[in-house]
Amino acid sequence: MSTTQPLPPDTRDAQSEGGELAGDAAIRRRLLIATSALGGAGLLAAAVPFVKSLEPSAAARAAGDPVEVDISALGPGELKTVVWRGKPVWLLKRTSDMVASLGRDTALLADATSLRSDQPAACRNRYRSLEPQLAVIVAVCTHLGCTPNLERVGDPGTAWLGNDWPGGFYCPCHGSKFDLAGRVFKNVPAPTNLVIPPYAYESPTLVRVGDPTG
Repeated sequence: MSTTQPLPPDTRDAQSEGGELAGDAAIRRRLLIATSALGGAGLLAAAVPFVKSLEPSAAARAAGDPVEVDISALGPGELKTVVWRGKPVWLLKRTSDMVASLGRDTALLADATSLRSDQPAACRNRYRSLEPQLAVIVAVCTHLGCTPNLERVGDPGTAWLGNDWPGGFYCPCHGSKFDLAGRVFKNVPAPTNLVIPPYAYESPTLVRVGDPTG
């Protein structure tokens, strides 16, 4: 009588299934690592513009920085305009007659001694400047922010300003008048003298407009 011996269990399917499971796990790990890396890169990419947005732009930094102005070519009676903190600033090379007029026009002025006006302490004088010959003035009317025009004595079209016009700045918007030191006339809309910004001489021909300390 013959007996049938049981066959050993076939483990090939189990081994195959285990190998597939192990392979799937490895693939999942690789996908997880790749996804995490991409996610981290995405967060970093998103963070860089955000951090950059917190930094002041070059234009914003420049807006408050001092401005160096070469006045070597500025002749007597000539006016040069630069921009500082987004505002026009005049540099006027006053002639001897212009300087002398600042001592004769005080009866026309509302604040001849600049008590109610804005200027550095060193410029609280008749000339409202560090040196009599050079005026440095913010070219913004203290009434409503217009920009006045320079009207010299003898310039064409200035006769209507009157025989007592000493030369100065006239705002065509609402009629405010200022002398050649930026001092406001009486009975005009502007309440105070024109602003004198902080400035300094870097050399006899180079002026720095603005305070380097901010």
